Parts: sequence; structure tokens; C-alpha cells
Amino acid sequence: MTLHPLSCACLLGMALSLPAHAASADTASDADSGADAAQATALPTVQVRADAQSGFRATGPVQADKSDAPLAQTPFSITVVPRALLDSQQARTLSDALHNVSGVVANTYGRRGWDDLIIRGQTASDALFVDGLRTADSNRVAEQLFGVQQVEVLKGPASLLYGQVLPGGLVNLISKRPGAEPMRRVDLGVGSDGLRQGSVDLNQPLSADGKVALRLNALAMNSDDPTDHVYFRSRWIAPSLSLDLGPRTDFVLLTSYQERDYIRQQGLPWEGSAEPNRNGRIDRALFTGEPGQRPYHSHQSRIGYVLDHRFDNGWSLHHAARWQSFGLDGFLIANNGLAANLRTLRRTATQQQFDGRTWVQDTYLQGGFATGTWQHTVTAGLDAFKTWEWNVQSTCRVGNLDVYAPVYGSAVTCPARPTRDNLSVVTSGGLYLRDRIQFAPDWQLLLGLRHDRSRNRSEDRLAGSDTRTDNSATTGSAALMFDAGGGLRPYVSVATSFYPNVGVDAQGTQFDPERGRQVELGVKMEVGSGTSLSMALYDLRRRNVLQTDPFNDGYSIAVGEQRSRGLELNAAADLGKGLSLFGGYAYTDAVVTDDGGQRVSSVGSRLNNVPRHSGSVWLQYTAHGAADGWSVSGGARAEGEKTAYGHRIPGYLVFDAGLGYRQGHWRYALNLKNAFDRDYFTGGLQRAVALGDPRTLLFSVGVDY
Repeated sequence: MTLHPLSCACLLGMALSLPAHAASADTASDADSGADAAQATALPTVQVRADAQSGFRATGPVQADKSDAPLAQTPFSITVVPRALLDSQQARTLSDALHNVSGVVANTYGRRGWDDLIIRGQTASDALFVDGLRTADSNRVAEQLFGVQQVEVLKGPASLLYGQVLPGGLVNLISKRPGAEPMRRVDLGVGSDGLRQGSVDLNQPLSADGKVALRLNALAMNSDDPTDHVYFRSRWIAPSLSLDLGPRTDFVLLTSYQERDYIRQQGLPWEGSAEPNRNGRIDRALFTGEPGQRPYHSHQSRIGYVLDHRFDNGWSLHHAARWQSFGLDGFLIANNGLAANLRTLRRTATQQQFDGRTWVQDTYLQGGFATGTWQHTVTAGLDAFKTWEWNVQSTCRVGNLDVYAPVYGSAVTCPARPTRDNLSVVTSGGLYLRDRIQFAPDWQLLLGLRHDRSRNRSEDRLAGSDTRTDNSATTGSAALMFDAGGGLRPYVSVATSFYPNVGVDAQGTQFDPERGRQVELGVKMEVGSGTSLSMALYDLRRRNVLQTDPFNDGYSIAVGEQRSRGLELNAAADLGKGLSLFGGYAYTDAVVTDDGGQRVSSVGSRLNNVPRHSGSVWLQYTAHGAADGWSVSGGARAEGEKTAYGHRIPGYLVFDAGLGYRQGHWRYALNLKNAFDRDYFTGGLQRAVALGDPRTLLFSVGVDY
């Protein structure tokens, strides 16, 4: 599917087709919940306006925490990337957003069309949630950032609230939702590598009080890539509808559909890129596939709802559910390493098809009561999900390629029958209970417990085998926070997690699930009315990691252990006089502590693609007075040296800048990323290293009416 400028024109047409209202069209906001709601225990609410939060500092409740506690009073590490920061940077992908979060490594495998990320040294690509609900058991389809109001990153084990997730943490995306005020925003953008993008954000109240409202977000994008013959084409639409079910009930229907066509950027061989090659450096624009190869085509549909009800006694009910389906099929030509002459690239080809379905729901009650002088806020919930994924692949043959004098046109030969035909079904459910106890004016104790049961079924249709693995686990968390006054709140927390291991060992015994445990010591500080600072020290252990069985070829054993220790510093500030700041730094020491007795020991080796030092900062100045309407911004991103599969990846420092102007209903933005065109690498696989983005220019013009 190729998207033409007509696609953008259609989006503009949709904007013009909605009836105009006399009310101001510059903003949209959440409907007033009414006097009754003020007397009830409030559930986390989400700002709807794209510019509702003018600065970079988030203070309110965080949906990922499933509570109404302000961010500064949560005794865990949570980072919120607000819409205002995403707009200031013209962030287009989830990786763009996560570069702002300390302890997160994003885009580890380059521009391959998926969302790849690591949190606190542990892989977290499958730990993506949207509106508090799990997306799928894989990351086959990249998330669309345009429809996101804010990005929440919950660091450390999160099994108490979310069940089977890896211990590094998770990412929760909050969707834009209907509001009480009419709004129409239309944006057109162009940029480097032939980028052309059009988007609309429309909000229309359908009742006098604005509680019934319709919102429509849509985007169409075409872009080439710094790598020859690579491109990305996408279209996305997300209608949402809020309904009036009474003064104490909020209901929102959330839907979306996206399609993407793209050629994967597969990186380059290590030798000649991140490492020396006697033949010289390989051109960074080299395409290692075959021009004209069939692109990847992906599609994803979602329909779900969120219902919040406030009872007379102050308790509240939250219920959310979603059905999701996706498909991905395409052709991949991968790097299989250089020959002895260090110029002939051996290649492998794979024809892939994935189809998946996911159903997920989460329901919890929340309310408060007192026992003597102790004040309790209890959250009790039940969640469940089921996901199906079909995977059919064929391993094909393709000729070699001279990386210094490429000649394309090699025939690709695929077998008549697939080489893989698997069905994976994961079913899981859990009960959880958390009590937030205010047992003294300045002391808060949090205790939580959860029990999960899961079943993983793996059917190999070629071998005729059907393996089922049942797991159950009890996890929990505890935290203590002290309000020392002056906005200073130190805390200590302990949390555990579990994640099922699928399969059996050489004796036919099912693997025990992975276990995670973290101890965290931190402090959060509010300085004045505009600055939030935080610091966290943590020790994270991940046990029962699958390792190759040293005595039985083709089998694994669940005995490995990985350890992450680190320090994270974060700052979000609205400094006054038009200055806003967002930044963070992380020191991460992530190593293997038990390799299960491998023939070649890996104990003490660093985990792949995890830098010891990383950080970012972004500063924006919005002018007033004679220069009213102008804004200027700039920042930097840096990672220290890291390793991947025995290879060294050098560190990097890149600078970004932005310029904005508003006049009346019109908005203009110009952003420059990697301003000095630094060559750098984001991560690597066994035989390929992923390239960082070169200098990139983005320009957009928008109108609000």
C-alpha cells in the first residue's frame, strides 16, 4: 500500500466536514465530573487537550500505578513523558519518547519497524501497555505515538498490578480521549529522507454538558530512510466516544486501526562499521537486502472501553477491556556475517507471517476506610488475558553480496513447504490486593499481594507436537515512605515478579517460571511549585533465566541469573519566565551472575546493549513580551560504551534543537536532530550493528480552529 498526498487531503477533508461550534476551538478538556464525584475516591484521570499541560512536569495521579496518589507520593520509580515534551521535540516514534527516560535503552536494533527497548538492563519489548491493558505477548507492530497523551514508564518488577511481566519494568501509553470543548487541529509536516506527514485531531462534544463527545485522531505518513531502498508508509485512525451514563459514571469507547508497509533496515556488518575492516569503512547507506523485495505489511485493530463508577460511600470501580488483532507478513534478507575476505556478505532470507489475537480485561475496586488512627486506601482487582499467535516461516536461499561493490539481482529461492508452522496460546489470570496505609501523619506503608495462574500452549504443526505448560505464582511488594517536610520524601521498596518459561528440559520436566526481585531506595523532592526531582538506587535480580544445557545439545536449563544495579536521577521543572526542563541520568551495571555451568563461562559479562552511563536533557524557553509566540529549545542525548554479543559499541553524544512559533490559530515548528551529524550506533545483534539516525530536519505547520 502506497500513500499519496491524496491521503493527507482526505484527512484535511474530514477535519472540514465536522460542524463548527461557536465555542473556542483552541482547546479541549475533560468534562467536569460534578459535585458527586468530588465526594468520592477519585480514579486517575487523564488530560485530554493536546496542549493541556504547558510544561514538562507531571504532578497528578499516574494510571500505571492504579491509584489516585500524586506522582510525588508513589514509593516507586515512575517517569511520565507528557504530551508537551513530545510536541516540543516533534517525537514521532516510541523510541523518540523513551530517549527522555533514565534507565531506558530504546531503538536497540535500529529502524527495523518494531519497538525495541530495555529497562534497567532487562529486555522489555513485550512489556507495552495501552491505557493500562497489555497489548500482546510480542512487539510485532510498532505503536503510533501521535494518538498518545502521555507516556508512563514504571520501573522495576510490576507483577503486583500487571501479572506476568519481566522485572525491568513496563511502558504504559495513555490515549487521547474525548473532552467537553470543541477542538480541531490539522498538521502537515515534511522532513529529511522524503518525510511527508498529515494528521488531524478533532474533538466534538455531542451534549450540552460535553459528557457525550467524539474524538478522532488520524495520521498518514510516507518516508524514505538514510539506508538505500528502505522506506516506511503508514496510515492510522483512532475514533473514541464518551457516553453519559449518569453523574457518577464515566464511559469511553476507544478504537484504532493502522496499516504499515515498510522495508526493514537490517543494520551493517560489525567489521567496517563499529569495528575496523582492512577494506575500509562500509557506506552507511548500504542496503544489504534486494531492491524490490516484498515489503512487510502490518495491520492492527483495537476496540475497547474504560468504565469508571463512583459509589455513594466513596468507593470506586474501574473496569477496562479490549480486543486486539494484528497481522504481519513480509520478506527479510538478513546479514549472516562476512566471509574471510571481509567484503563478501553471506545472506539468509526468511519469508514470515504472523497473525495474532489478544483479549484482555482489568477490573478493580478502590476505596478507603479507617482502623483507629490508620487510614487505608485499598485496591482489589482481577485481571485476565488470552493471546493467540500463529507464526509461519520459510527459510530461503539468496546469493552473497559484495558490501564494497554491491551488485543486486540475486534470485531468492524458497521451499515449497514452510520450515516453521507454530501456534502459541497464552492464557493468564490474577487476583491482586494492595493496601496503602497512612499510619502516622508523615508515614505511608504500602503492602500488596497477588496470585497468578497461567497456561502456555505451543503447537508445532510440522512436528505434530503440542506442549502445554502450567504455571502459578504468588508475588508481592512492600514500600515505606516518609514525608520529611519541605517536599522531601525518602522511601524504600521491595517488589517481586514472575514470567513463565515455555518448554521442557532434557528430562521432560517443565521449566520453573522466571523470578524477579528488586530492592529500591529512593527520594522524591518537590522544590517550590514547579520542580520535581527524584533519585533511586536499586538492586534487581532475575532468576531462572533459560540457558543452554551444557550437557544436552538442543535443550535449555532454567538456572541462570542476571543482576542489575544502578542509580537514576530525574528532573522535571517549570522554572518560570518561560523555562521548562526535562532530564535524567542513569548508571546501570547489568551482568550475568550465573550461567548454568556453560562450557565457556559468561559469569561477570555485561548484558547485551546496556550502557553503564546514559542520560538526556531537554530545555525549552517560551518567550513573552515583544517576542511573544516564539519558543526555542535544545538538548542532548548520550550513551556510554556498551557491548553486544562480544562486540564493543562506542558511546556517543548527540545534540538536538528546536524552534517554534505561534500566531493566532497557526503553529510552526522546526526541529533538528543529531545537529552535528554524528555517526553512532544504537545496539547490535550477533552479526549486525544497528545505525543511529543521522542529522534529521523536521518542519511542521498546524492550525487550530
